Amino acid sequence: MDASHLTRTAVDDVLQIGGLPLHPLIVHAVVVLTPLTVLALLLGTFWPAARRRLGIVTPLGALVVLVLVPITVAAGQSLADALGPIPAVQTHRGFGLLLLPWAIALFVVAAAQWAWYRYSDERMRRRSPRAARAVVIGLAAASVVVGLGTLVLLVLIGDSGARAVWGGLLG
Repeated sequence: MDASHLTRTAVDDVLQIGGLPLHPLIVHAVVVLTPLTVLALLLGTFWPAARRRLGIVTPLGALVVLVLVPITVAAGQSLADALGPIPAVQTHRGFGLLLLPWAIALFVVAAAQWAWYRYSDERMRRRSPRAARAVVIGLAAASVVVGLGTLVLLVLIGDSGARAVWGGLLG
């Protein structure tokens, strides 16, 4: 990708750290932490021993993802604005803009799962086993849908981002 068309003003508008665009620097934190958080959520859903060991780690990981996603998207938008209307970048941008609702859902489900098993599960099982089972099934379904949906979107974002950067260079 030839950057000779960028004006000094456009480059100055890009969110940067040490003169480097912020987006490619922090996107890797999202790319690594999001699947790890989904894995922790799914392990906690189907493996009680893992859920007990992970404890608050899963919702905290989801909270970090929730904080990083809008920062990464804002940094990506500033970079995309500086690059101009490149179709591959616009595709990547479109997918990236879809991630925040999934990050919110990931946090909500992870926090709900943690809170349920930490504070409500045993009491509810004693009082109303049928209702407790419904909550557990609902949490499991939400965990699977949100976890897999988030991962699929993350793959689409990553693939379109890689194509935007490397597609023209490698054919």
